[in-house]
Amino acid sequence: LWQTPHPASTAEALQRLDAACAQARAQGAELLVTPEMFLTGYAIGAERVAALAEPADGPLALAVAGLAQRHGIAIVCGYPEQNPHGKPFNAAQAIGADGTRLMNYRKTHLFGDLDRAQFSPGDEASQVFEWRGWRLGLLICYDVEFPETVRLLALQGVDAVLVPTANMVGYDEVQQLLVPARACENRVFVAYANACGSEGAVHYGGASTVASAQGLPMATAGRHETLLLAALAPGELAAARRHSQRPDRRPGLYQALAVK
Repeated sequence: LWQTPHPASTAEALQRLDAACAQARAQGAELLVTPEMFLTGYAIGAERVAALAEPADGPLALAVAGLAQRHGIAIVCGYPEQNPHGKPFNAAQAIGADGTRLMNYRKTHLFGDLDRAQFSPGDEASQVFEWRGWRLGLLICYDVEFPETVRLLALQGVDAVLVPTANMVGYDEVQQLLVPARACENRVFVAYANACGSEGAVHYGGASTVASAQGLPMATAGRHETLLLAALAPGELAAARRHSQRPDRRPGLYQALAVK
Protein backbone atom coordinates (compact mmCIF):
# COMPACT_ATOMS: atom_id res chain seq x y z
CA LEU A 1 0.00 0.00 0.00
CA TRP A 2 1.37 3.40 -0.98
CA GLN A 3 0.21 5.97 1.59
CA THR A 4 0.99 9.29 -0.03
CA PRO A 5 -0.33 12.83 -0.52
CA HIS A 6 -2.27 13.58 -3.67
CA PRO A 7 -0.30 15.18 -6.51
CA ALA A 8 -0.62 18.71 -7.84
CA SER A 9 -0.95 17.47 -11.43
CA THR A 10 -1.32 14.28 -13.43
CA ALA A 11 2.27 14.67 -14.65
CA GLU A 12 3.48 14.72 -11.05
CA ALA A 13 1.25 11.74 -10.25
CA LEU A 14 2.80 9.61 -12.97
CA GLN A 15 6.34 10.67 -12.08
CA ARG A 16 5.83 9.81 -8.42
CA LEU A 17 4.03 6.57 -9.28
CA ASP A 18 6.99 5.55 -11.42
CA ALA A 19 9.32 5.99 -8.44
CA ALA A 20 6.92 4.23 -6.05
CA CYS A 21 6.62 1.24 -8.38
CA ALA A 22 10.39 0.96 -8.57
CA GLN A 23 10.71 1.13 -4.79
CA ALA A 24 7.89 -1.35 -4.17
CA ARG A 25 9.22 -3.85 -6.69
CA ALA A 26 12.72 -3.59 -5.24
CA GLN A 27 11.25 -4.59 -1.87
CA GLY A 28 9.53 -7.62 -3.40
CA ALA A 29 6.01 -6.28 -3.84
CA GLU A 30 3.94 -7.79 -6.65
CA LEU A 31 0.96 -5.44 -6.40
CA LEU A 32 0.81 -1.75 -5.46
CA VAL A 33 -2.38 -0.05 -4.22
CA THR A 34 -2.58 3.75 -4.34
CA PRO A 35 -5.08 6.10 -2.63
CA GLU A 36 -8.48 7.10 -3.98
CA MET A 37 -8.32 9.43 -7.01
CA PHE A 38 -4.54 9.45 -6.83
CA LEU A 39 -3.91 10.23 -10.49
CA THR A 40 -5.65 13.62 -10.40
CA GLY A 41 -6.24 14.53 -6.78
CA TYR A 42 -9.50 14.09 -4.90
CA ALA A 43 -10.65 17.38 -3.31
CA ILE A 44 -10.08 19.45 -6.45
CA GLY A 45 -13.57 20.69 -7.27
CA ALA A 46 -16.23 19.53 -9.68
CA GLU A 47 -14.98 21.56 -12.65
CA ARG A 48 -11.44 20.23 -12.42
CA VAL A 49 -12.61 16.66 -11.88
CA ALA A 50 -14.76 16.93 -15.00
CA ALA A 51 -11.91 18.46 -17.00
CA LEU A 52 -9.50 15.66 -16.01
CA ALA A 53 -11.94 12.76 -16.37
CA GLU A 54 -10.97 10.11 -18.92
CA PRO A 55 -12.39 6.84 -20.23
CA ALA A 56 -11.15 3.60 -18.69
CA ASP A 57 -8.79 3.12 -21.65
CA GLY A 58 -7.66 6.76 -21.80
CA PRO A 59 -4.15 8.25 -21.69
CA LEU A 60 -3.81 7.97 -17.90
CA ALA A 61 -4.73 4.29 -17.92
CA LEU A 62 -2.29 3.66 -20.76
CA ALA A 63 0.47 5.48 -18.87
CA VAL A 64 -0.17 3.40 -15.73
CA ALA A 65 -0.16 0.24 -17.83
CA GLY A 66 3.23 1.27 -19.19
CA LEU A 67 4.59 1.71 -15.66
CA ALA A 68 3.22 -1.69 -14.65
CA GLN A 69 5.00 -3.31 -17.57
CA ARG A 70 8.24 -1.42 -17.00
CA HIS A 71 8.49 -2.40 -13.35
CA GLY A 72 6.79 -5.80 -13.52
CA ILE A 73 4.22 -4.92 -10.86
CA ALA A 74 0.42 -4.86 -10.80
CA ILE A 75 -1.13 -1.51 -9.87
CA VAL A 76 -4.48 -0.42 -8.42
CA CYS A 77 -4.95 3.28 -9.14
CA GLY A 78 -7.79 5.75 -8.56
CA TYR A 79 -8.94 8.24 -11.21
CA PRO A 80 -12.06 10.12 -12.47
CA GLU A 81 -13.83 8.15 -15.19
CA GLN A 82 -15.81 9.96 -17.86
CA ASN A 83 -19.58 9.59 -17.70
CA PRO A 84 -21.52 10.58 -20.84
CA HIS A 85 -24.71 10.92 -18.81
CA GLY A 86 -23.57 13.15 -15.95
CA LYS A 87 -20.79 13.88 -13.49
CA PRO A 88 -17.73 11.61 -13.70
CA PHE A 89 -17.44 8.43 -11.71
CA ASN A 90 -14.96 8.07 -8.86
CA ALA A 91 -13.20 4.99 -10.23
CA ALA A 92 -10.31 2.65 -9.57
CA GLN A 93 -8.62 0.35 -12.01
CA ALA A 94 -6.52 -2.78 -11.46
CA ILE A 95 -3.82 -3.27 -14.09
CA GLY A 96 -1.66 -6.37 -14.28
CA ALA A 97 2.13 -6.43 -14.54
CA ASP A 98 1.76 -7.10 -18.27
CA GLY A 99 -0.30 -3.91 -18.72
CA THR A 100 -3.64 -5.73 -19.01
CA ARG A 101 -6.68 -4.11 -17.41
CA LEU A 102 -8.01 -6.60 -14.85
CA MET A 103 -10.92 -4.65 -13.41
CA ASN A 104 -12.49 -1.20 -13.47
CA TYR A 105 -14.76 -0.28 -10.57
CA ARG A 106 -16.87 2.81 -9.87
CA LYS A 107 -17.48 3.95 -6.30
CA THR A 108 -21.09 3.16 -5.41
CA HIS A 109 -21.48 4.95 -2.07
CA LEU A 110 -20.73 8.70 -2.17
CA PHE A 111 -19.62 10.35 1.07
CA GLY A 112 -20.81 13.83 1.96
CA ASP A 113 -21.17 17.00 -0.08
CA LEU A 114 -17.66 16.79 -1.56
CA ASP A 115 -18.26 13.42 -3.20
CA ARG A 116 -21.77 14.30 -4.36
CA ALA A 117 -20.67 17.60 -5.89
CA GLN A 118 -17.96 15.94 -7.97
CA PHE A 119 -19.19 12.46 -8.89
CA SER A 120 -22.03 10.26 -10.00
CA PRO A 121 -22.46 7.03 -8.00
CA GLY A 122 -21.63 3.80 -9.74
CA ASP A 123 -24.63 1.53 -10.16
CA GLU A 124 -22.93 -1.87 -10.34
CA ALA A 125 -21.68 -3.86 -7.37
CA SER A 126 -18.03 -4.85 -7.34
CA GLN A 127 -17.13 -8.14 -9.01
CA VAL A 128 -14.33 -10.58 -8.30
CA PHE A 129 -11.41 -10.82 -10.71
CA GLU A 130 -8.55 -13.31 -10.96
CA TRP A 131 -4.89 -12.42 -10.50
CA ARG A 132 -2.08 -14.98 -10.11
CA GLY A 133 -4.36 -17.54 -8.49
CA TRP A 134 -5.98 -14.99 -6.17
CA ARG A 135 -9.60 -13.85 -6.31
CA LEU A 136 -9.61 -10.11 -5.70
CA GLY A 137 -12.22 -7.37 -5.39
CA LEU A 138 -12.12 -3.56 -5.47
CA LEU A 139 -14.01 -1.11 -3.29
CA ILE A 140 -13.38 2.62 -2.85
CA CYS A 141 -13.22 4.38 0.53
CA TYR A 142 -16.76 4.77 1.95
CA ASP A 143 -17.90 1.57 0.19
CA VAL A 144 -16.06 -0.62 2.70
CA GLU A 145 -17.99 0.89 5.59
CA PHE A 146 -21.12 -0.96 4.43
CA PRO A 147 -21.14 -4.63 5.49
CA GLU A 148 -23.08 -5.63 2.38
CA THR A 149 -20.30 -4.63 -0.03
CA VAL A 150 -17.65 -6.94 1.38
CA ARG A 151 -20.17 -9.72 2.08
CA LEU A 152 -21.25 -9.67 -1.57
CA LEU A 153 -17.63 -10.08 -2.67
CA ALA A 154 -17.14 -12.82 -0.07
CA LEU A 155 -20.12 -14.72 -1.46
CA GLN A 156 -18.37 -14.59 -4.85
CA GLY A 157 -15.36 -16.27 -3.26
CA VAL A 158 -13.07 -13.26 -2.90
CA ASP A 159 -9.74 -13.77 -1.11
CA ALA A 160 -8.72 -10.13 -0.64
CA VAL A 161 -10.50 -6.79 -0.99
CA LEU A 162 -8.35 -3.85 -2.12
CA VAL A 163 -9.59 -0.41 -1.06
CA PRO A 164 -8.08 2.84 -2.40
CA THR A 165 -9.28 5.58 -0.04
CA ALA A 166 -9.02 9.22 0.96
CA ASN A 167 -10.33 9.01 4.50
CA MET A 168 -10.03 12.22 6.48
CA VAL A 169 -8.70 13.04 9.93
CA GLY A 170 -11.34 12.30 12.53
CA TYR A 171 -12.58 9.04 11.04
CA ASP A 172 -9.97 6.61 12.34
CA GLU A 173 -12.70 4.19 13.44
CA VAL A 174 -12.76 2.99 9.85
CA GLN A 175 -9.15 1.76 9.94
CA GLN A 176 -9.25 0.68 13.57
CA LEU A 177 -12.66 -1.01 13.74
CA LEU A 178 -14.55 -1.35 10.48
CA VAL A 179 -11.80 -2.67 8.21
CA PRO A 180 -10.81 -5.42 10.69
CA ALA A 181 -14.50 -6.24 11.19
CA ARG A 182 -15.10 -6.57 7.43
CA ALA A 183 -12.11 -8.90 7.21
CA CYS A 184 -13.06 -11.03 10.21
CA GLU A 185 -16.77 -11.44 9.50
CA ASN A 186 -16.04 -12.53 5.92
CA ARG A 187 -12.72 -14.37 6.46
CA VAL A 188 -10.93 -12.34 3.78
CA PHE A 189 -7.92 -10.04 3.68
CA VAL A 190 -8.76 -6.31 3.45
CA ALA A 191 -6.08 -3.86 2.28
CA TYR A 192 -7.00 -0.19 2.90
CA ALA A 193 -4.65 2.31 1.19
CA ASN A 194 -5.31 5.80 2.52
CA ALA A 195 -3.97 9.20 1.51
CA CYS A 196 -2.01 11.44 3.85
CA GLY A 197 -1.27 15.17 3.82
CA SER A 198 -3.79 17.80 2.76
CA GLU A 199 -5.65 19.22 -0.21
CA GLY A 200 -6.76 22.72 0.73
CA ALA A 201 -8.92 22.44 3.84
CA VAL A 202 -9.19 18.65 3.56
CA HIS A 203 -6.77 16.74 5.80
CA TYR A 204 -6.25 13.01 5.28
CA GLY A 205 -5.68 10.65 8.17
CA GLY A 206 -3.25 8.07 6.79
CA ALA A 207 -3.20 5.01 9.07
CA SER A 208 -3.42 2.66 6.08
CA THR A 209 -3.86 -0.94 7.15
CA VAL A 210 -3.96 -4.53 6.02
CA ALA A 211 -6.26 -6.76 8.07
CA SER A 212 -5.88 -10.53 8.15
CA ALA A 213 -8.75 -12.92 7.51
CA GLN A 214 -9.08 -13.15 11.29
CA GLY A 215 -9.44 -9.38 11.59
CA LEU A 216 -5.97 -8.83 13.01
CA PRO A 217 -3.62 -6.05 11.85
CA MET A 218 -0.90 -7.38 9.54
CA ALA A 219 0.58 -3.96 8.74
CA THR A 220 -0.38 -0.46 9.87
CA ALA A 221 0.95 2.95 8.87
CA GLY A 222 1.20 6.21 10.79
CA ARG A 223 0.16 9.63 9.51
CA HIS A 224 2.95 10.31 7.01
CA GLU A 225 3.97 9.05 3.59
CA THR A 226 5.11 5.45 3.57
CA LEU A 227 5.20 2.25 1.58
CA LEU A 228 3.41 -0.37 3.65
CA LEU A 229 4.23 -3.99 2.82
CA ALA A 230 2.23 -7.09 3.70
CA ALA A 231 2.52 -10.67 2.45
CA LEU A 232 -0.77 -12.51 1.97
CA ALA A 233 -0.64 -16.30 2.28
CA PRO A 234 -3.33 -18.74 1.10
CA GLY A 235 -2.69 -20.91 4.15
CA GLU A 236 -3.82 -18.10 6.43
CA LEU A 237 -7.12 -17.92 4.56
CA ALA A 238 -7.67 -21.64 4.88
CA ALA A 239 -6.98 -21.55 8.64
CA ALA A 240 -9.33 -18.63 9.21
CA ARG A 241 -12.10 -20.18 7.14
CA ARG A 242 -12.20 -23.26 9.32
CA HIS A 243 -13.96 -21.01 11.85
CA SER A 244 -16.16 -19.05 9.44
CA GLN A 245 -19.78 -18.27 10.30
CA ARG A 246 -20.75 -18.17 6.62
CA PRO A 247 -21.84 -21.84 6.36
CA ASP A 248 -24.44 -21.11 9.04
CA ARG A 249 -26.01 -18.13 7.28
CA ARG A 250 -29.80 -18.18 6.78
CA PRO A 251 -30.33 -15.85 3.79
CA GLY A 252 -34.08 -16.36 3.81
CA LEU A 253 -34.25 -14.40 7.08
CA TYR A 254 -32.35 -11.42 5.70
CA GLN A 255 -34.48 -10.47 2.70
CA ALA A 256 -35.68 -7.28 4.40
CA LEU A 257 -32.11 -5.96 4.19
CA ALA A 258 -32.63 -5.34 0.48
CA VAL A 259 -35.68 -3.15 1.12
CA LYS A 260 -35.29 0.61 1.54
